[in-house]
Amino acid sequence: MNAAPEGHKRARFYQLSLEERLAVIAEATGLSREELAALSGEAGLTADQADHMIENVVGYHALPLGVAQNFVVNGREVLVPMAIEEPSVVAGASFMAKLARAGGGFTAHTTPPEMIGQMQILDLDDAPLARLKLLEQKEKLLAEVAELDPMLKKLGGGPRDLEVRLIADSPVGTFLAAHLIYDVRDAMGANAVNTAVEYLAPRVEAITGGRVLLRILSNLADRRLARARCTVPLAVLAFDDFSAEEVRDGIIEAWAFAVADPYRAATHNKGIMNGVDAVVLVTGNDWRAVEAGAHAYAARSGRYTSLSTWGADREGNLVGTLEMPMAVGMVGGATRVHPTARAALKLMGVKNAQELAEIIVSVGLAQNLAALRALATEGIQRGHMSLHARQVAIAAGAEGEQVERLAEQLVAEKTVRIDRAEAILQEWKSKS
Repeated sequence: MNAAPEGHKRARFYQLSLEERLAVIAEATGLSREELAALSGEAGLTADQADHMIENVVGYHALPLGVAQNFVVNGREVLVPMAIEEPSVVAGASFMAKLARAGGGFTAHTTPPEMIGQMQILDLDDAPLARLKLLEQKEKLLAEVAELDPMLKKLGGGPRDLEVRLIADSPVGTFLAAHLIYDVRDAMGANAVNTAVEYLAPRVEAITGGRVLLRILSNLADRRLARARCTVPLAVLAFDDFSAEEVRDGIIEAWAFAVADPYRAATHNKGIMNGVDAVVLVTGNDWRAVEAGAHAYAARSGRYTSLSTWGADREGNLVGTLEMPMAVGMVGGATRVHPTARAALKLMGVKNAQELAEIIVSVGLAQNLAALRALATEGIQRGHMSLHARQVAIAAGAEGEQVERLAEQLVAEKTVRIDRAEAILQEWKSKS
């Protein structure tokens, strides 16, 4: 089971030393010494590996890697690695997962891993006629491209459909957009899809009499969706001076603002992506593609709005859902090359890309709940600033035990600024 073992309560995981946390993870997951070293930064990506991944390499850039606790996804305990520099994200996701856990955790599922490859067909004498000709040859074209990747075919993937859209009144006039629907199995899919549409391009030109210009995957992966839902019992929502009903209703009202206003929706969805991107990044997947798909999907109605929904069930419990494109993979690219990405996938115990997507969308929903709860009650700054104060303390020059002591004073004074931190350090120094 992917959970912290007995003797280490989840609520106290953050109180352990870094070495003790790694020991907890090792006991819970069976990660090897080398895999733990990849997670901890002791032995991750090498300069030589980096030099073969991108161009003009001079080094590599590290981010803090935390492990979110308390997640139960489809009845399974999951430890979730998250690479992110922003304070409060890992803590927020962990605590909201604990609240959702009281209602059974997260239920998630995905649609088939179908990606879209686009072909832009220009210089057509009769675009509607060209569209029909292309559709008439659809089965033949799909049969041809099915033989392009024998391994993918063996795994059950390959072409699923060919759709053709008429694009009128564009800046360059009317043209066709042909969409190859391609099941990529456990890959993110960019290379497979791009190879397939480039293969089809000359055949499409011969059929339509036009010119195929762009042949490229679309990051609006609306055929490859991930969905998560959770029920948070009313009884666990109350805290401090806030009643359970106040917290529930405040969350729903805050969500309604994002539904109605794109200015609020942008920040609302950014909060979702705080959780999503952190897992996508640590597993070696393309967080830029997932970001682009998410925001495009949020605007699919013609108006940008919330990706999530929140409401109350008949018993008064808080119910949340999240649906978004999730093009992530477990084979190829950085997921195979980067040691930390491989260790992160093993830490989660995922067997395929769909399981990975289910975990990621659940983290997005948890992070959304964390932000809404804070905004609707005590305000976003209280929890965020207490964690941000540590960064300010370090930036001011605090070392060792000074960091926590200085952070606590900054929060107590409600003045989390580097100039005040420097002044406090100077006062301490003058008294020593």
